[in-house]
Amino acid sequence: MPYELQALIGTCELLAVAAAEVPVARVVPLAQGLALIPVTPAVLSALQSDGDTRKAADGAGFGWHPEGFELRLAAWSKAGPIACVEADYFGGSGTQRAAVWDDGRITLGPLTSGEFEPSPPEGSPISRALRRLGARTEEGRVDEFDSVGLSAHRSTDGWAAAD
Repeated sequence: MPYELQALIGTCELLAVAAAEVPVARVVPLAQGLALIPVTPAVLSALQSDGDTRKAADGAGFGWHPEGFELRLAAWSKAGPIACVEADYFGGSGTQRAAVWDDGRITLGPLTSGEFEPSPPEGSPISRALRRLGARTEEGRVDEFDSVGLSAHRSTDGWAAAD
């Protein structure tokens, strides 16, 4: 069964501020005081329409970021850390990418795991980003990814439709 995700993750309060600037963005609560904004085509379109074509100096290299998006992440991160994550899996193999912005700059990553690569001892890129945001592995859970509930939906669209 496939799993794909493109999202921003941060505290509920921080993402509420971000969503106020991008009215089509939807904040979905996770466990441990975190939330995510599914980066849907509508969110990407809204981000592209602001006309900012500048590039951040320390870009994270996510191919789907519209021009100026990393500058916006840097600005939002002045209020607290924010992670940009993506995952694409099918049949147990796939890729992850994650970066964390804090205080206006990238402080973790970009981290990437490729298809068929084993997860490093320090954890997957997304779990490492979640750890930087304060998430912890709960007893009986595999990792931070599992502990905050990122396995609840199998797609970005699933998160966007979540109640």
